[in-house]
Amino acid sequence: MQTVTSPKPVQPKVSRPRADALRNRERIVTAAREMFVELGPDVPLDEIARRAGVGNATVYRNFPDRDALVREVVCSVMDRTARAAETALMETGDAFEALERFVHASADERVTAMCPMVQSTFDKNHPDLEDARERLEQTVEKIMERARAAGQLRPDVGVGDLMVAVAQLSRPPAGTACLSADRFLHRHLQLFIDGLRAPARSTLPGTATTMKELRQA
Repeated sequence: MQTVTSPKPVQPKVSRPRADALRNRERIVTAAREMFVELGPDVPLDEIARRAGVGNATVYRNFPDRDALVREVVCSVMDRTARAAETALMETGDAFEALERFVHASADERVTAMCPMVQSTFDKNHPDLEDARERLEQTVEKIMERARAAGQLRPDVGVGDLMVAVAQLSRPPAGTACLSADRFLHRHLQLFIDGLRAPARSTLPGTATTMKELRQA
């Protein structure tokens, strides 16, 4: 008796974005980040398109509205700073040095300029934003835990303390003299980082701050 073999189901083709389309999207996000820092989040989208070297239609094809673009920029900044921390930890194996690199990388990414955008009109509970935020917080918490265990980091600071200090020291925010403060930025951040080292020379008032407490404030 002849066995009848059932035909294999045809797998649907998965369409992948073309390389040039991905490059255009990357150029738009990079240009938007630069202009948000320089001019604030209300910069016209056609100006962003001009700096990115693409047409307005390309911007709207990738990002249907301003909120979608702002969210992508914020997620991109969070991802890049998380990668900077992860890379530093892999390259050096020194948790405190990784923490130090993360702080300076956060300043270079203009984290302070992004903070007001998180409070803007777009959905702060969007899955992409939550995923990027969770990855960043977990990465920094892991590095801080390792630095504490190695006796390098004072025990009375939390991730929330770190992020508030970086934001404060990285001021002014977007749209002001943001870029002109660079001559002081990393100098003052290094003073702050040195104050994180163990053993502590003073007792901090209050208790260590978590990111959960910051979001609830």
